[in-house]
Amino acid sequence: MTWHLPLVPSGEPGAELTAGQDGATIRRSVLPGGVRVLTENMPGQLSATVGAWIGVGSRDETDGHFGSTHFLEHLLFKGTARRSAMDIAEAFDAVGGEANAATGKEHTCYYARVLDTDLPMAVDVIADMVTSARLDADELETERGVILEELAMNDDDPTDVVHEQFSAVVLGDHALGRPIGGTPETINAVPRDAVWDHYRWNYRPETLVVTAAGGIDHDKLVQQVTQALTDGGWDLDAATAPRDRRPSTEDRAGVPEAGAELTVKRPVEQANIIVGSTGISATDDRRFALSVLNAVLGGGMSSRLFQEIREKRGLAYSTYSFASAHGGLGTFGLYAGCASAKADQVTELLVEELEKLAHDGITEAELKRSVGQLSGGTVLGLEDSGSRMSRLGRAELVYGDLLSLAESLERIQAVTAADVQELAQDLAARPRSVVRVGPFDN
Repeated sequence: MTWHLPLVPSGEPGAELTAGQDGATIRRSVLPGGVRVLTENMPGQLSATVGAWIGVGSRDETDGHFGSTHFLEHLLFKGTARRSAMDIAEAFDAVGGEANAATGKEHTCYYARVLDTDLPMAVDVIADMVTSARLDADELETERGVILEELAMNDDDPTDVVHEQFSAVVLGDHALGRPIGGTPETINAVPRDAVWDHYRWNYRPETLVVTAAGGIDHDKLVQQVTQALTDGGWDLDAATAPRDRRPSTEDRAGVPEAGAELTVKRPVEQANIIVGSTGISATDDRRFALSVLNAVLGGGMSSRLFQEIREKRGLAYSTYSFASAHGGLGTFGLYAGCASAKADQVTELLVEELEKLAHDGITEAELKRSVGQLSGGTVLGLEDSGSRMSRLGRAELVYGDLLSLAESLERIQAVTAADVQELAQDLAARPRSVVRVGPFDN
């Protein structure tokens, strides 16, 4: 069964969508101001995870604002009109809770995991951060330094560098090709006005999705969210529809027509290599076939890359394939870390394995094993409230419908060997790029 999430206010306090996994109940409400609230009550849970999602990410930034989404995420923890940064930290530490945030290319999420009895506090603090951030000029300059150190730390990790450079090479001038955190140049250049504009225009009722899972009472949570946002000064009485989901149609503006090669010289022990191309979008019907393809090619110790490059030839310790899917576009790549002297050989093997899969397909044994791997991983991945909270957020912001666990498993199990080979042929035929980071001479 598929539950299609409505896009307009239902006029009811909470529309029950379905019974979720293990007797859990999933409900959705839309407040008059456009705020969406989704919950999954997990019977027997003494904890809960709540997240406030803003449907805006780094791809939505404009010239002069690059890095402002991630910058703003940092600043929301630096204090509000009612709370200092220490007050925010102490609120969660005092109850053994955890609070954090994550900026993505298409959304930002502020979340906390606490005991169910402390959920009202978590909702109040997160709502206060979202509605009433101070964005103090002095704090902004302090945090600018913190972010520059974060970027420097990432730049010291060749694996991070090769992935960032791969996105930049494959996606070119497309907004998805930019690093989420910005660059030292853009962060140094971002003025407070740019961060303030981003906050003022994008942190609004119609862009906010609140999701929670665990020991949850939906109606009480809706009341808590309404009160906390109102206390923060938001007008939830205005009849405003939620902001439309991001279009799922293919968007290739700025994406290079041809593949490219890039070598970044770094004084490290290993060469880090990615071979790949554009992939498929997050809502592409072939995403389940992609999951199976990814599992067969580089998704575990029995995968082709692991067996051929590591186990058989001893050329690498780490090798895998990966996919990154977004609205209208994605990337697909194959990674390996090896001695620089073996880089050419390993690069050829990465290409070989993808082309072999495209030409010869997969065996029934590989299909069965990969479907089992994905099915088990899907179930295990929903064991905790945090993963279920995230699933609700992605369903609302990305997919527009929520698959039950049973249907998710059915969609995985419906993938055929022919589906996988057809997708592999598509990916293998796309313009291919090679990015290497390591101790190369050129």
